[in-house]
Amino acid sequence: MKILTSFSVIKMSEGLRLSYTYTEINEEGVPINNNAQESRFIVQDELKGYSNNIMKYIEEKFLM
Repeated sequence: MKILTSFSVIKMSEGLRLSYTYTEINEEGVPINNNAQESRFIVQDELKGYSNNIMKYIEEKFLM
């Protein structure tokens, strides 16, 4: 099983990039892959909308 431990969305010239880390554990609950990292560009319109809404919220609530 993989358990998400963190994620971020980064604005890049190519588009939005989703980066995340997770811990993988086996059936006994023992971690077998700690702090694994992956990233990919966001290509789904629905996910782009969610990401933009979160960034807009942060900009309006915390950066103004």
